[in-house]
Amino acid sequence: MNNYFIILASGQSKRFNSNKPKQFIWYKNKALFEHSLNKAIKSKLFKKIILVVNDKKQIQKKYSKNILIIKGGKERSNSSLIALKYIKKFNPANVLIHNAARPNFTIKLLERLINSLKKNKASIPVISSKDSIKYKIKNQLFNLDRKSSYLTQTPQAFKYKDIYDLSINEKNKIQDEATLFINNNLKIKFIDGEILNNKITFREDIINTQTYFGIGFDIHRLIKDKKLYLGGIKIPFHSGLKGHSDGDVILHSIIDALLGAMRKKDIGTFFPDNKNKFKNIRSPKMLKPIINILNKNDFYINNLDINLICEQPKVSKYRKKITNSLSNLLNLDKNLINLKGKTVEKLGLIGKEKAIACEVICSISQ
Repeated sequence: MNNYFIILASGQSKRFNSNKPKQFIWYKNKALFEHSLNKAIKSKLFKKIILVVNDKKQIQKKYSKNILIIKGGKERSNSSLIALKYIKKFNPANVLIHNAARPNFTIKLLERLINSLKKNKASIPVISSKDSIKYKIKNQLFNLDRKSSYLTQTPQAFKYKDIYDLSINEKNKIQDEATLFINNNLKIKFIDGEILNNKITFREDIINTQTYFGIGFDIHRLIKDKKLYLGGIKIPFHSGLKGHSDGDVILHSIIDALLGAMRKKDIGTFFPDNKNKFKNIRSPKMLKPIINILNKNDFYINNLDINLICEQPKVSKYRKKITNSLSNLLNLDKNLINLKGKTVEKLGLIGKEKAIACEVICSISQ
């Protein structure tokens, strides 16, 4: 396995109409470029993955040593050549070059491209156009035959030596690496692309479909001589929440909201309170398998709205810490989490500081 994957994420995104470069905008709960990066990692097909960006400071996460982050050039073709030169020292056999603006390709496409390189020097995914295509020569319009017209996609796969030699000798700007083979009358193997592997060019290209909502609620009594956990962190307080687990009403409500949105019953189905193995379990451990179900079914969280209902402690004092904790536990941008504190005007168990309750509404998409 001597394959390398180059992700080009250094474009200026002029047509996207945003103050932030397109490749770093949030898309389905991740930075746009991360979708391509994560699929390449998950595929286990590549020795090294090279992420080419215009501003390395934008990369907040730390990745493994197999992820190499380098600075690109002014144009796409410059960035591609910079990356090809960079990996020469590794003596790669094959290289796939991909535009980070295409986040919706599948790992199966990567596998088919690499398999195609066993007999070809270049393999390019293509689809047919759904629209009629016309071209203009001077003042006259002509129709293109859709059956003989191709829309090329990325990733594009090449034998490294061939694409490197062509790139190093090319003096003009190119729109994609397939152009190098076409301009030099070299053979390209076209394989079936993927309809959903669309390129995000304009803000209108980002559309969320199939959105679901869930509601979660939990309440526990306060008891002396027990630690208080809210949102996965320990809160200094004179009492803690009574329960079979640590009684974290925020995490329990989030779990129920997520399960509700996924139509997966409730928290008691997964963690029955008559099982000793769940006695005193920390709630982050209860949340983790629910997040795994979420990810396995290709759901992502759009936002969380949380009401913590208590007289004490004051939510405002711990809002930032709790929000940061939830962001880490859920792998969710903290700006998508809203935590509100509500009192009950001294009424009932909660008003007498003998209980704390929480309610959560979540939105998820698939």
